[in-house]
Amino acid sequence: MAHLPRLKLIFTGGTISMLDDGGRGAVPKLAGADILRDVPGLEDFCQPKVHDFGQLPGPHMTPARMFELARLVDKTCCDGFDGVVITHGTDTLEESAFLVDLLHRHEQPVVFVGAMRTSSMLSWDGPINLFQACRVAAHPKCRGKGVMVVMNSTINAAWEVTKTYTEALDTFQSPDTGPLGIIDGGEVLFYRGPVSYRRIETARLEHDVALVIAAAGMDGRMIDYLVERGEKAIVIEALGRGNLPPAMARSAAAAVERGLLVALTTRCWGGRVSGTYGYDGGGARLKEAGLLFAPGLPGHKVRLLLMAALGAGMDKEEISTWLARHEP
Repeated sequence: MAHLPRLKLIFTGGTISMLDDGGRGAVPKLAGADILRDVPGLEDFCQPKVHDFGQLPGPHMTPARMFELARLVDKTCCDGFDGVVITHGTDTLEESAFLVDLLHRHEQPVVFVGAMRTSSMLSWDGPINLFQACRVAAHPKCRGKGVMVVMNSTINAAWEVTKTYTEALDTFQSPDTGPLGIIDGGEVLFYRGPVSYRRIETARLEHDVALVIAAAGMDGRMIDYLVERGEKAIVIEALGRGNLPPAMARSAAAAVERGLLVALTTRCWGGRVSGTYGYDGGGARLKEAGLLFAPGLPGHKVRLLLMAALGAGMDKEEISTWLARHEP
């Protein structure tokens, strides 16, 4: 009999395991074994082993828990499993997937999966999403492709994917690059591989990293407050190509002068930040002031990246070099 891939199925809770709770809304209630009863046929192509990590809604996930999850994935791969599937609440799924991908050092595929409808709704998408996630994790083509997100018959890379709509079944998309591939019936099809491999080795995260979103007319009070509070780094989601209102830009520059790492990305869904504009608050001025440009990532992912990089002891120059080396 041919060897069937051994998969560790890590259930963190989230929307894939939710029931309505007395009319007060949906809450996590189902354990991994409960969910698997609605997913027949897994044993035909893999050997699933359940691990109940918790029953956590997406907003209850923290960087510390994400780091713990990454350590569990690492141990699972070292124990010889052929792949890992992780169920997760969709609100923070892309953040957990991104951090696990950043820390993942093995060839075994890791697949995150969620559901946009609860188990008490008509046409709950949890079982089919989980079935397809296991199909991807068990597939030999997936080795070496890092961490992926599988939902709605679509395969996206953790680095590139984002939640684009609050409740649509096809909410997880990669606006800049498109998906890695699809699941067509029982067949796993890849259009391409990941853009590049980016890894950071660290035994801890630096948690004092803040995120600020720029908007028209904002001043620098929030940045000033974060500096006084003792943050180690600040991520700013800037306007457009990487520009800030003048008062906000002055506070960002002052934060750099005081020794903080200030990273700039854009609040736009897609595209990169660049030093295009030379007016007061423009990207060219911000680059001159020493802000670190983090192209191609939204602020919530840049925040996790800096948590890992600073936790690894990297300084601003090393982080800048790392970003440039791993830019697509």
